[in-house]
Amino acid sequence: MKASYIFIFALGMAFCGCKKILNPADENNRGLSDIYNDAAFAEGLLLNGYVRLPLGSYSLNDVATDDAVSNNPNNNFRLMATGNWSSINNPMDQWTGSFAAIQYLNLILAEADKVNWALTGEYTKEMFNDRVKGEAYGLRALFMYYLLQAHGGWGTDNKLLGVPILTEPLDSKSEFRVPRNTFEECVQQIYKDLEMAESFLPLDFVNIGSANEIPSKYTGKTTVSDYNRVFGAYNAQRMTTRIVRGIRAKISLLAASPAYAQGTTITWVKAADDAAAVLDLIGGLSGIAYNGVYWYASRNSGEINGLSAGNNPREVLWRGNVGDGNNLERDNYPPTLYGNGRVNPTQNLVDAFPMINGYPVTDPSSGYDAGNPYTNRDPRLALYIVVNGSKMGPGGATIYTRIGTSDDGLNAISTSTRTGYYMRKLLREDVNLNPASTNTQRHYVPYIRYTELFLAYAEAANEAWGPDGKGAHSYSAREVIAAIRNRAGIAQPDTYLASITSKDDMRTLIHNERRIELCFEGFRFWDLRRWQKNLTEPAKGVSINNNVYTISNIENRQYADYMYYGPLPYNDVLKLNLLQNKGW
Repeated sequence: MKASYIFIFALGMAFCGCKKILNPADENNRGLSDIYNDAAFAEGLLLNGYVRLPLGSYSLNDVATDDAVSNNPNNNFRLMATGNWSSINNPMDQWTGSFAAIQYLNLILAEADKVNWALTGEYTKEMFNDRVKGEAYGLRALFMYYLLQAHGGWGTDNKLLGVPILTEPLDSKSEFRVPRNTFEECVQQIYKDLEMAESFLPLDFVNIGSANEIPSKYTGKTTVSDYNRVFGAYNAQRMTTRIVRGIRAKISLLAASPAYAQGTTITWVKAADDAAAVLDLIGGLSGIAYNGVYWYASRNSGEINGLSAGNNPREVLWRGNVGDGNNLERDNYPPTLYGNGRVNPTQNLVDAFPMINGYPVTDPSSGYDAGNPYTNRDPRLALYIVVNGSKMGPGGATIYTRIGTSDDGLNAISTSTRTGYYMRKLLREDVNLNPASTNTQRHYVPYIRYTELFLAYAEAANEAWGPDGKGAHSYSAREVIAAIRNRAGIAQPDTYLASITSKDDMRTLIHNERRIELCFEGFRFWDLRRWQKNLTEPAKGVSINNNVYTISNIENRQYADYMYYGPLPYNDVLKLNLLQNKGW
């Protein structure tokens, strides 16, 4: 009996001793308070904003416009343009990703002052805190811009609405059913955030060489080495005052545009001033990059391959990381170059390129020959679009899009062009996809190009002061367009440009230059909507047979008038009791 009790007691003690082994370990879930003494963990909240930027690759949403079609029947933008756009199926949605980013940014803004950002260095903790808050304010403004662009619109209450303004982090006790603010209130919140960002951030992240270069805010409080540790070149491509000003120019242009002007106080003068505030930093017109029409191309490989340490090309204000690859070429090379020919430029876009003398192809003075439609055209046509007879790829192969020649011909196989054209812009033609000798090349995606801002200034300046007005600046809309066309290869003085005297005619030209210069970079869809231009222009193509060029409609565009403004997600409208935009 004693032996049995001893055995049972020993067994019980053994199990008690094993309790910690048999029970599951505590979960390694860190709490918010852990950020206070772990700067890297705290910075992760900020970085969640960066990783959610919809800027990592080209959306190629031109397929949803009159500029392009896709040979992929399951392409979301193709489906959207042909009648399948809804509040449940929205390829342009920015709602979930942007609000998730804003939640993380609100968290870091609420907690940043409590974080021990640095253990060493003079005033470094305070400088790190400034930098992080400046980046967070700038990013929050940018995500609000994306939300307004995608979801702002006239609500069922006949007010121009934006989205709910959230400036505090939400938790389980928060009230989630927050109504939409007006579009104007959202715009003003963006301006406030941008002003706050500028108060914390330097113009650029660069290393300084002497104490005299330390900003007055930190003079006498820190050293050159500690300042560079926080605000030096190591941080290039993160949010800066220069980028903040670029974002301000973008939101001002959006708010002043016809689709939103009736619901905001933003004027064309402000839009022009905000664009000029960025352009003047590079010397105005003298800052136009000579290679701005081929910043992406193989002929610019030296600059692209040389990008390092966060440096930007002259054409680019802000960019993503550089990386080696060939996916863009694999998707869009013609079939004979082992590509899938996905994005097919339309005849509509081809017709937008003027002749070398600057006249539109529809003008009797242009010299356009319908029997030789690609001769004596604006050089940008050959740079951006593969036409019948173009040479392309690492070996300079001739691409024939006419009927009955090769797999590159119109509708020859499933990966052939549907329009008679292939996309050339954005592609590195020193990429070889031949399975026997496949290679990759360096690519990068610009977030903001200076050409975009020059065109924004030209548009706003023309609306504010006419073709030759300058406001408080040293250059006019006409001078900007002349410089861009001259860079493209249209000799100046430009007789056609000189013939334009009215604001209306200059507007037409500026819109067309924007269409050409920014094609395939994700601008056309948003531009058509903010201009309230025709969304239903059919996508056209060309059939070439025995040197006869036949133009026909390839794909109809099925948009209703209410689609100038995008929908809020259906489920969020129901869950959060939000007013939907009209029509959705």
